[in-house]
Amino acid sequence: MKPGFLDKLLARIDRIDPAEARQLLDRLVREKGFLEQVFEALHEGVIVLDEDGEITFINGAGCRFFGVKAEDAPGMRLAAMIPGLDWDSLAKPGMSVSRDLEVFYPENRFLNFYLSPIKPEGSEAMAVGWVMLVRDLTVTRQEAEQTLESERLNALTLLAAGVAHEIGNPLNSLDIHLQLMARKLRKLPPGDRAPLEEHLTTARNEIKRLDTILKQFLQAVRPSTPNRERCDLTKVLRDALRLLEPELEARGISVELDVAEHFPSMEADAGQFQQVFYNLLRNAYQAIGGEHGLIRISAKANEFEATLSISDNGTGISPEHMGALFEPYRTTKQSGSGLGLLIVRRVVREHGGEIEIQSEPGAGTRILIHLPRGPRPVRLLESHDRVIDVEASSH
Repeated sequence: MKPGFLDKLLARIDRIDPAEARQLLDRLVREKGFLEQVFEALHEGVIVLDEDGEITFINGAGCRFFGVKAEDAPGMRLAAMIPGLDWDSLAKPGMSVSRDLEVFYPENRFLNFYLSPIKPEGSEAMAVGWVMLVRDLTVTRQEAEQTLESERLNALTLLAAGVAHEIGNPLNSLDIHLQLMARKLRKLPPGDRAPLEEHLTTARNEIKRLDTILKQFLQAVRPSTPNRERCDLTKVLRDALRLLEPELEARGISVELDVAEHFPSMEADAGQFQQVFYNLLRNAYQAIGGEHGLIRISAKANEFEATLSISDNGTGISPEHMGALFEPYRTTKQSGSGLGLLIVRRVVREHGGEIEIQSEPGAGTRILIHLPRGPRPVRLLESHDRVIDVEASSH
């Protein structure tokens, strides 16, 4: 509405027939109510602003996106509702703007907004207001990231096939030739044999190390179907912990175990989860540098899911590394391959679960594994005992 329009209308109100004025006002109220109902039904945010960037209307979706109450929004400046948004740089005369933005309150969302001026029909005058349409792109971005991750894994799988052929065969051949050399060395005098055996042992150890890296790489990217059987994951966890006891004792690291008394058995591949726990526990103790090292392990469950947690009081993970934890060969360890967490996430996801990582530099790391307990059973709701006479209803 143009400035001063309402004043002109009120100045001439005595010249309008009261019945006609009432009909006009009733029509305006009905149209306003109808449009508001349409806007409220939209999943997109609709925000109407005056020429100064103050909100005159916002629908429910817009309120949810930006965490404001509908009754508080009118009169609020857009820049106050969306901190960091420069109204003067956006509201250019005669121009429409489409931009993406990320908001962190009340939820972390990725949004796209389209800002367009409102002009009187058939007029070239200045805009009397603006309309802002806001779409939620969060799910779309997540799907795009999942597609990219899937394509990356497919590329790694193809690479793995080539690596297995090009490196695996020469490694087997080298190992066979070293075995032949070891047999011939046994025929030499002890004095001549000792230095050569030392070099031979080093070569064989390096071949084993290369073979381990190759197997780890193939395991990380090669699709595999879990061999699901009913098993106690807390026992699998304790078995993995037992394998690492000598290393934990050597480093002086204590372990606190908190397992719920009635933790349920799960349909899972025990062998795969033993490797999951082994990798996570090794990561935990390797992140602890000084004295008083502590690893806390817990296993709890509710009606819908089981949660296993492994936390340490180590160095933690910096923000720049948090975003690349599941990328192959991205690691902070000098001797690491960066494949451990990739394997862990693949196994957990193949079991319908998800992995969550919480960490701060200097405050340690906590890794949670969420696993579904299984499909939820059908639950009959309470009946209100309404009996239907089939024969009567058919007439």
